[in-house]
Amino acid sequence: MSDLFENTERTELSQMGEFGLIDHLTQNVKLYNSSTLKGIGDDAAVVSHGDKKTLISTDLLIEGIHFDLMYVPLKHLGYKAIMVNLSDICAMNGSPTQVTVSIAASSRFSLEALEDLYAGMLLACDKWKVDLIGGDTSSSQKGLIISITVLGEANEKDIVYRSGAKKGDLICVSGDLGGAYMGLQMLEREKAVFLQTPNIQPQLEGKDYILERQLKPDARMDIVEMLKALSITPSAMIDISDGLASELLHISKQSKVGVKLYEEKIPIDPLTYDTAREFNLDPTVCALSGGEDYELLFTIPQSDYDKIKGQPDISIIGHITDESEGNYIVSKSGNVYEITAQGWNAFKQA
Repeated sequence: MSDLFENTERTELSQMGEFGLIDHLTQNVKLYNSSTLKGIGDDAAVVSHGDKKTLISTDLLIEGIHFDLMYVPLKHLGYKAIMVNLSDICAMNGSPTQVTVSIAASSRFSLEALEDLYAGMLLACDKWKVDLIGGDTSSSQKGLIISITVLGEANEKDIVYRSGAKKGDLICVSGDLGGAYMGLQMLEREKAVFLQTPNIQPQLEGKDYILERQLKPDARMDIVEMLKALSITPSAMIDISDGLASELLHISKQSKVGVKLYEEKIPIDPLTYDTAREFNLDPTVCALSGGEDYELLFTIPQSDYDKIKGQPDISIIGHITDESEGNYIVSKSGNVYEITAQGWNAFKQA
């Protein structure tokens, strides 16, 4: 189920040494941005963004907490590790330009395994022309640890925070929600079956879309570019990493506003919906609390409605209310429920 031990050749990392490993893994790195004055190969990278503001975000991925190599191929893991960081820059209405990558790997990982990991990272960098400019490597007593820092840029007037939503603004979301969570449920189910009966082949036919949503998400830089083309600057924006409900509450808290969400407007792919029902799960709850969709949730003034109403990849799912009105979702049957955050919390497992 994992590609960790599929390579026929195996080169021990101890044969490479730290600097030999770095040279080997980064030999195919390309630089795309003129703002990268110096990338890998010195004591520090050198980046110049001129008159633009620099955006910085960082993320830590730990084996056994954030990913399971029984069903996550290393190439997919590398791709996802980069993309989830680029998504943070997109959520600020900026453009990602550089990343640094640090990894700690135990002796169970071969050079070929780390090559797969980096191949996925470079594929993600290539898609949005982001420069990998440095990082660090270390040994780990157990498992794999990945730390990514991303830099981006934006004109000050274009930067969007979580705190700018105003009463009357429309609440919009890109793409569809809940698919990544259902992909995870499929993989976890097949892992459990495999552990009980290793000879049984995984039953994943017809589930490609939700599996890709979990294993190979994409940062929605295309949505940022589309909004710019439409001359729309969101009043508030956030990416959906912990579930729609959690992210709405972040905007509510930081903007000091209320939220009214309509269940019937939440975009859910038919495969996500049907798979949730197979698992006896409520598709709406999966969209609200599942997380890892990495879509963009944003608010816009009502005056921008005509600009965005015809966009097939954008759904208007509610509106911003006065803070005193609280945060509520109107069900398909017309009942009103308070929105609560049930998103994933790494520390619950500690």
